[in-house]
Amino acid sequence: MPLPKPPTKKADLLAAADYESQAAPKPRKRTLKAAAPEAVPEQAPLELHDGGAVVSARRPAPLPAPAPAAPTPAPAPTPRARTRSPRGTGPVKLFVLDTNVLMHDPTCLFRFDEHDVFLPMITLEELDGHKKGMSEVARNARQVSRELDALATFTGENGSVDSQSGIPLAKTGHREAGGKLFFQTMLLDVKLPAGLPQGKADNQILGVVQALREQRKDREVVLVSKDINMRVKARALGLPAEDYFNDKTLEDGDLLYTGVLPLPADFWERHGKTMESWQQGGNTFYRISGPLVPALLINQFVYLETPGAAPLYARVAEITGKTAVLKTLRDYTHGKNAVWGVTARNREQNFALNLLMDPECDFVTLTGTAGTGKTLMTLAAGLAQVLDERRYSEIIVTRVTVPVGDDIGFLPGNEEEKMGPWMGALDDNLEVLARSDASAGEWGRAATNDLVRAKIKIKSLNFMRGRTFLNKYVIIDEAQNLTPKQMKTLITRAGPGTKIVCLGNLAQIDTPYLTEGSSGLTYAVDRFKGWPHGGHLTLARGERSRLADFASEVL
Repeated sequence: MPLPKPPTKKADLLAAADYESQAAPKPRKRTLKAAAPEAVPEQAPLELHDGGAVVSARRPAPLPAPAPAAPTPAPAPTPRARTRSPRGTGPVKLFVLDTNVLMHDPTCLFRFDEHDVFLPMITLEELDGHKKGMSEVARNARQVSRELDALATFTGENGSVDSQSGIPLAKTGHREAGGKLFFQTMLLDVKLPAGLPQGKADNQILGVVQALREQRKDREVVLVSKDINMRVKARALGLPAEDYFNDKTLEDGDLLYTGVLPLPADFWERHGKTMESWQQGGNTFYRISGPLVPALLINQFVYLETPGAAPLYARVAEITGKTAVLKTLRDYTHGKNAVWGVTARNREQNFALNLLMDPECDFVTLTGTAGTGKTLMTLAAGLAQVLDERRYSEIIVTRVTVPVGDDIGFLPGNEEEKMGPWMGALDDNLEVLARSDASAGEWGRAATNDLVRAKIKIKSLNFMRGRTFLNKYVIIDEAQNLTPKQMKTLITRAGPGTKIVCLGNLAQIDTPYLTEGSSGLTYAVDRFKGWPHGGHLTLARGERSRLADFASEVL
């Protein structure tokens, strides 16, 4: 529709006819063809006003009347709002949430797909008791309260929550939630065994679950709790109970990405016909295409060891469509390629040193049992790139201060002095690296040790918020004790030219409420796999001593 002509003089006003022409209803273009033919002549002719003159709008020629025998075309259906189809095909369940689930994951209300969520009033009372403080639990309780407040604004006509129809969880923008939220708005007839104290909050929630099962026999009512004893009591009473699994990255730790893929024995026969190879910068590249390519990831290591033939050790450098490029590795098992006097003793250590010494790899995660050489190789690679190659300005070492046994109390001194007792592994590895130079005397080793310590800074995790590391080599030791939120906080500190290395053993988690599936290290490994500037490796063979290797296997 053309706009009216602009005024020619200052403070000139549009005519009344111009306003009426703009307010006139517009013709529906999409439904014009699908509309019934009888409805076309009934529409009023549309007139446009151009500079005061009336101009008739162009209209399509009227369609001929259909033959009596021909069926009348059905009108086009009215477009509806797109609704999210539920993932499951079974009946919709009703999940009763325990308070610890809400405080564990503040967004858990929107993680149940098409199922409904029920909150007992005692759960809200417990949330109110945990909202004060600066701890993570208090922050989560406050966030849950804000989410519930946003949902509770969608009330009925009288301003109250409809306990029968519930509140759609997708009202606040979480489209992945297809269920509804129900509050306990009336007193339920609770019948629990006499042996259970009636005043305890857990037992009141159990009573709510039992009463709901008796009232709503048309649907399955399930209790969701992170408390193991709560789930045991529920099952003892014959009530279905489940753990909250959405916080777990993997169900089984054995499914974690290892970063290594052994090639099949017939690799050359199946991929040799279409393979291209060339040499560049001292490395050999192989471009392969075949059934193996879909199983590969960027920066994944592959190897082929056959008796009587030269072994192949390579890393996936590029994946384009149905082809992949393999790049051979630098042999760090040879003494001429030693890193700060450290050579690789097995295949996985050789792979790890290739990742640690690669300037294009900004994020590296190393996992493995005790004695596999994670800290020693990482520290040696950092010293070689800080002191020899001048690639980074200094090394920053941090770790989670979670004791194995009882805490010994507050530690005196400044930040670095307080972190000193936690950095015993760093001192042990520095002692090993200082002894590697046998030609230097006692004074030479002392001077080297002072120079090394001047380039290493020990920082605490408590003061990492808001920092930015520029051109630093950051080592996060004992990363298996980090939560996913803490891991995100640390990784996002990296500035230009910074490399972050996370070390950990998923079998030695000391943080309460963390498992192999929910650890921040597992979370980072799973999210960063396949990223062109990140790599992961699981070290399998211990090299500390025969005593440590045997103890890690049998104990």
